Amino acid sequence: MTRHSAVPPPVTAVLDASSAWLPARLGRVEEILREQGGGHGEALAADAATTLEAGGKRLRPMLVLLCAGEKGDEGAVRGAAAIELIHMATLVHDDVLDAAPLRRGRPTVAATSGRDRATATGDLLFSRAFALLAASRDGRSIELLSAASVALARGELAQRQDAYDIAVGEERYLERCRLKTAALFECACRLGRDEEALGAFGASIGLAFQLLDDVLDVSGPPERTGKARGTDLLDGTVTLPLILAAERDPAIREIELRSLDPAGAERLCDRIEAAGALREVRSRALEMVAEGKRRLAAAGLDPETRKLFDLVADGVVQRYS
Repeated sequence: MTRHSAVPPPVTAVLDASSAWLPARLGRVEEILREQGGGHGEALAADAATTLEAGGKRLRPMLVLLCAGEKGDEGAVRGAAAIELIHMATLVHDDVLDAAPLRRGRPTVAATSGRDRATATGDLLFSRAFALLAASRDGRSIELLSAASVALARGELAQRQDAYDIAVGEERYLERCRLKTAALFECACRLGRDEEALGAFGASIGLAFQLLDDVLDVSGPPERTGKARGTDLLDGTVTLPLILAAERDPAIREIELRSLDPAGAERLCDRIEAAGALREVRSRALEMVAEGKRRLAAAGLDPETRKLFDLVADGVVQRYS
């Protein structure tokens, strides 16, 4: 089995099962990502490099490459790098908005370099994403990535509007997730091959990804997540585990999220888990992954490629098992 140090297990499983073209193209994506921070001043270059070196699952660029297939060209590689740059930019900006001290267990750019430099770093990453696509003169890809970026902005705005409001309902939460997370997964697939079935697969596993991430925020532990347990609660972000727990334990609705300290967030996490909400959210996420796999049937994939897509979908779930 091929070893891929510093690559998360879900990605490693796909690389180990793939032909040589996929690891080679992901390697090319990494090269492009490293190039994007340079030439814009030492401060921005350093902060962009810090963001890149923090790692990540690279699921979005992998989806671009898988959908493009072995015959995909350099445009697919640039699309894969562009979508990861957008993702990285949103993480940097999220950390600014949340004043987050850690990301993946490391100090954030906002914590080490300040809000202004972090905001500028996120802006740089956004701009470089579209510069990559513009260089390829790929109008359709620019249109897809632009639409996904607008969805991200709308989702972030909705999340800010809903902050600390335990009365937020499930449908509102799911719509936020579709905008903030699923839209970028869908875009990744359609950047590789603009087909409805592939886009639907991406949207399904992207939604499952967000649900499971919200489970992990409640269940922890910090050494696995790279952040304190209950960070979303402390930020006032109302997620599905909290919504479902409040339905089962109505007294939770009386809790003032703004008044929570880390110890109080830990206690609320325990109540959410005791209410059985985490089991239900995991179950729903599994259903979304299964639906995504079913949608692949219309894509006409060969058996080897279909296996790789299934591994991506399973990896989303296995990371949280």
